[in-house]
Amino acid sequence: MLSIVAAELEGKDIIIPREDHASQVYNRGYHGQPQPGGSLKLELIEALFLLESGKIEITENGGNVPKERLISLGLKHNPHFEIDYLVYTDIRSRGYVAKSSPPPASFRVLPRGGVPGKTPSKYWVIALSERSQFKLSDILNKMEKVQQAGKEILFGIVDEESDLTYYSAHLRAPKGVFKSMGEMDLKAYFLGDRTSVLDKNMGDMLHDSEFYGKWIGSALQLSLIETAYLMEEHGLVLLDAKTSKNMRKSTFIKKAKALQANFDHRLSIYSDLKSRGLIVKTGFKYGTHFRAYENDPDSCHARYLVHAIDPEFQGTWPELSRAIRLAHGVRKDILFGISGKQKRYLQFKRYRP
Repeated sequence: MLSIVAAELEGKDIIIPREDHASQVYNRGYHGQPQPGGSLKLELIEALFLLESGKIEITENGGNVPKERLISLGLKHNPHFEIDYLVYTDIRSRGYVAKSSPPPASFRVLPRGGVPGKTPSKYWVIALSERSQFKLSDILNKMEKVQQAGKEILFGIVDEESDLTYYSAHLRAPKGVFKSMGEMDLKAYFLGDRTSVLDKNMGDMLHDSEFYGKWIGSALQLSLIETAYLMEEHGLVLLDAKTSKNMRKSTFIKKAKALQANFDHRLSIYSDLKSRGLIVKTGFKYGTHFRAYENDPDSCHARYLVHAIDPEFQGTWPELSRAIRLAHGVRKDILFGISGKQKRYLQFKRYRP
């Protein structure tokens, strides 16, 4: 049985001065950083973990240092010390070696059996509270840095009962097999909330080729998004059902924006998904904007649920958790389609390290 090791608090570092004690702690989990002369320097978060594990005792000016003192020091130097510590202890309890990391990550995590300085880290973990808000552009920036380093990024979310949930995040490039129809002779009528193709042959062509709209009796009803896309890409002529007069695209877009929140972002992502060969239908039943099929919807299920957002979108982790859980429950991937000059698709998944 290992003896309790004596350590000393020096500023915000904890030092194990005896070389044999330092080797004992370091070799049993690679805690701390070996120092010239054989001592071992521990960070506050490592020292608190070892103190609570009963592996070390800490003194300062001849007196014992309780864990309350370490927590106070930790919070003084890091306002997120509590959250970081909960994630750190969870990672350690799973058998991983975790080391503090400069931004964007909180910790570098080695694969099981890895040795610091010899084994590349497997994960970069960002520790966060479930109450924290996130800005999508910040997540994308962090992801780009992590991917440039060739690592896997994990978000360790601490809920109000101090339980941990991990999410992985990746940029995806969804793709389907359908090709664009090109210019067509199309005409539809604006009904106020949607549009309708009254010509049966025209409706058959739209529905049979790329599954546009929904048949209501002998008319094919189109969504506002489908209508705008068909006007832009396939020359659809739109008439006002009240007056039978042509409606300009700009007039229709103005009306659509008034009817549907974030219409611009939705249309931007819808158009991009179509350009990737996907069949795109409403995702309302799943609480999102779109569901997207890689192939014929009559012969396969939708692969993706897609939520269209702008790059400056801010959200909360409970919102994200609900979306991920729902998508998992219906065996689909949830993608956040980010509009802007460059369309990007961010996928989150629940992850078990």
